[in-house]
Amino acid sequence: MRLSVIIPCYNAEDTLASQLEALANQSWDEPWEVLVVDNGSTDRSREIAHEYQNKFDHYQVVDASEKQGASHARNVGVTLAKAEAVVFCDADDVVAEGWVAAIGRAFEKYEFVASRFDFDKLNTNTGQDYISGNQTAGLQQLWYPPYAYHTGGCGMGVTKRIHQQVQGFDEDLLRLQDTDYCLRIQQLGVKLQFVSDALIYIRNRPSTKGAYFQGRTWAKYNTLLYKKYRGDQKIPNLWKQYWKDWYRVLRQGIRQRETPRWAFRFGWQIGLLQGIVTYRSAPAVVTNYKPHLVQRKQAEVTTQ
Repeated sequence: MRLSVIIPCYNAEDTLASQLEALANQSWDEPWEVLVVDNGSTDRSREIAHEYQNKFDHYQVVDASEKQGASHARNVGVTLAKAEAVVFCDADDVVAEGWVAAIGRAFEKYEFVASRFDFDKLNTNTGQDYISGNQTAGLQQLWYPPYAYHTGGCGMGVTKRIHQQVQGFDEDLLRLQDTDYCLRIQQLGVKLQFVSDALIYIRNRPSTKGAYFQGRTWAKYNTLLYKKYRGDQKIPNLWKQYWKDWYRVLRQGIRQRETPRWAFRFGWQIGLLQGIVTYRSAPAVVTNYKPHLVQRKQAEVTTQ
């Protein structure tokens, strides 16, 4: 087996079939498998997963309900994967044509890879484009120290050797496990490689409530990672920017009707506040200070 595609799944009955259908239509001249790792779904997710049993040459539906969380589901998937190279997919996104072959070929050269994202195809509702641009042309990079590269969990691939060396995903971290995972792997000296031919269509939250929740949790856990990994470095003019952002988001809330885009930004500010209180840390505010631009240009040379 040359590649194992791992899909952590929890209550994804509305979207799982689209992802599995896209994977069933993939072709590659090497043997590969799909593992749907159910994390204790209470809807029809597991039933839907079993319906695709006969559409793949190699396919497993795995139970990982003993502990809640995507990190646990991914770790279980890696343990049961038959290939040395594993790649993670989310149950609410959709891989593009040729994705499996592109990722599979990338492992001939690299041990740690990232896919390219598209935010246009699946996000057609008003304001649903509140996240756009991330990983559409290259790797994502932290805006705070240590200014490291990272990738979203969907489409991230790694060898089992590296996964085991960092002891897998942190199952105690409820959000941004993928970012934390990337930082720990790069601390080993392993480079993250962007695979432009491996395209995935990303689905944002369609509701204001979902967008708010995503913004809040991302900001809170980015603050935790900022505290954990920044060392002696600090974000310049941090508190000044923090209060400016509060002014902007509240002003926008008064002047425009509620949309997922505004809800995400408001949730972000709430999440930063939660991070300040919970982790006793300065917030991971987004600033225009970008000392890593030279690094980014150098990294683009390594992408394919």
